[in-house]
Amino acid sequence: MNDQLAQLRGLLSALRANPFYSAKLAGTGRLDGVAGLAEFSARCPFTTKAELVADQQAHPPYGTNLTFPLERYTRCHQTSGSTGSPLRWLDTPESWTWMLDNWETVHRQAGTTAADRVFFAFSFGPFLGFWTAFESAQRLGCLVFAGGGMTSVARLRAILDLRATILCCTPTYAIHLAEVAAKEGIDLRQSCVKTLSVAGEPGGSIPATRARLAELWPGARVYDHHGMTEVGPVSYECPARPGVLHVIERAFIAEVADPATGQPVGEGGQGELILTNLGRTGSPLLRYRTGDLVKCGARNAERGVCACGSSDLALEGGILGRVDDMVVVRGVNVYPSAIEEIIRRVGGVAEYQVRVSRAQALTELTVTVEPALEAGGPDLVSRLAAVFESSLALRVPVVLAATGSLPRFESKARRWTRE
Repeated sequence: MNDQLAQLRGLLSALRANPFYSAKLAGTGRLDGVAGLAEFSARCPFTTKAELVADQQAHPPYGTNLTFPLERYTRCHQTSGSTGSPLRWLDTPESWTWMLDNWETVHRQAGTTAADRVFFAFSFGPFLGFWTAFESAQRLGCLVFAGGGMTSVARLRAILDLRATILCCTPTYAIHLAEVAAKEGIDLRQSCVKTLSVAGEPGGSIPATRARLAELWPGARVYDHHGMTEVGPVSYECPARPGVLHVIERAFIAEVADPATGQPVGEGGQGELILTNLGRTGSPLLRYRTGDLVKCGARNAERGVCACGSSDLALEGGILGRVDDMVVVRGVNVYPSAIEEIIRRVGGVAEYQVRVSRAQALTELTVTVEPALEAGGPDLVSRLAAVFESSLALRVPVVLAATGSLPRFESKARRWTRE
């Protein structure tokens, strides 16, 4: 905690040259002399994505959240825009190195060594995570393969031919690759992949999805982590407790707050993850409302280390979903992760979509499923409907789609539509 406070004071001192935060913090007094983290949280306001979007719209193309002159910046990346207007994000070489250091922690906690061969099944574009993951693995001494610009079949053949030991992609795309392998007669038991390093969606910490991935990729361990373009790599999966993420607290001040009130949530409670990145001085964020819903675990620094040896804050169940993704259906709070867990637990589904609609002021869900090749159609529909009703106390209509008719996703899956 003392190290966090020292880093925080240094960051706050540097931000006197940052136009965005100079204006935002003008009424708070000098913060770089705060006595502790509690005082910082009490005096420093939240930063929201809406503020950042408005700032970039008012001061295009990069906004004013820049601590140094433009000439100091060497990287530009962009958010996916999946929850609104995309943000452009600039980084100095020093901030980029800080993020690679964090990603090295993610790799090392997954057991990655210089002996590994890592295949990145992404089309490399402006999204930050692909590049930091790739460069940090290279820095560890791994042999790295960029799978951009390849079809799924070509990627599968490359994974086998190049004897890749680690596959980095989203949980959805790992499932899709296995589906394509089955269609093409490619036996994944011949694969050398020992680790599926997944992120971008909650699925990596959902037990049923993890079990499905392990079934489809025999001998491979599922390893979850998460990050954001705005803040960089944030967490790694606990080696001793699958499905639990640890925040890299040497690099972040992490809080969990009630989304409605902004008040702190205690151990065992659910809330929104709030992050302050301590080393990304060129484009920092103070008390950023990530929109990620998490369950606050023990702060092991106060209770003794975790079974894995870490004292970093634990997020039980990983990222549970997005705060703004919850829908209330006849009085029941439904998160996308709950639908995902049920569908993967029942099994037999190749892909699915969820439609949220309002009829006569009531919100309704309809789930459309595309059966896997081995699954029976009518039986699948009735089984899913029964489990939805027993698990959610809701009757959820289930519609059967033709084989191959639903879209597949390489990056973040966008399965939910609202009407």
